[in-house]
Amino acid sequence: MTDGARGGRVWRRLSRHRLAMVSAGVLLFLSAACALAPVLAPFEFDAIDLSSIRDAPSSEHWMGTDDLGRDLFTRILFGGRVSLLIGVLSAVIGTGFGSLVGALAGYYGGRVDDVLMRFTDVVYAIPTLPLLIVLASYTQAAAVSMALAIGLLSWMATARVVRGEVLTIKSMEYVAAARGLGASTPRIIARHILPNALGPIVVGATLAVGNAIILESSLSFLGLGVQPPTPTWGNMLMDAQSTMASQPWLSIFPGLSILLVVLAVNFIGDGLSDALDPRAIDR
Repeated sequence: MTDGARGGRVWRRLSRHRLAMVSAGVLLFLSAACALAPVLAPFEFDAIDLSSIRDAPSSEHWMGTDDLGRDLFTRILFGGRVSLLIGVLSAVIGTGFGSLVGALAGYYGGRVDDVLMRFTDVVYAIPTLPLLIVLASYTQAAAVSMALAIGLLSWMATARVVRGEVLTIKSMEYVAAARGLGASTPRIIARHILPNALGPIVVGATLAVGNAIILESSLSFLGLGVQPPTPTWGNMLMDAQSTMASQPWLSIFPGLSILLVVLAVNFIGDGLSDALDPRAIDR
């Protein structure tokens, strides 16, 4: 089957998954709105207005204002840029590293497999959130450094899944033919093995985005994430924890943003899992 035919089949399956398609639309809308925050936002994200402290949602401030009179809608948009950046960047780092480890372990087998998988087991045994708390205290909680830390602590599941796929794929006839024609190991892995293991890699990457956003939000809620005045959905929730009963909009809107994005990427992951399953039957 050609790449074009395979892509068309995957798209047909994915388009029949209604939750995945709706989720993709929601995620694209939110991502576009956050990317265009400097254009769409009616105020600066750090603009303080002491005459409008904790105002309820109104025609001027659609989502209300916080304890410094800052417009919540503006901060949601700008905060989404940071939260989504951390989610996507950490997913790319974790998925890329995990795919490399899994591909090498599965292809070479033997001692290489043993060493890489035992290393994976050791990292898996490390509690992620406590270690991130320690790392955040040394990296000053910058967005890029936080994404790097989350990515390097979230690759293990991808490595295990990719290893299993590679163990199956490397015994296929087309891999043996490529090896017989003198193709180098890096070329075989890059051109023949990883593309055919793309399904679980893509699904793992989508789920990793949601996990990373939750981790970043957890750190920010504990006061150890990206520091104010730079907004993220997590540190907006932290700021709102003392006023959840009296000014609920301060926690509802950032919490709803996190919920929508995490649900969307998980539904997209489910749809991709079904669409990329080679055992699925087209109807």
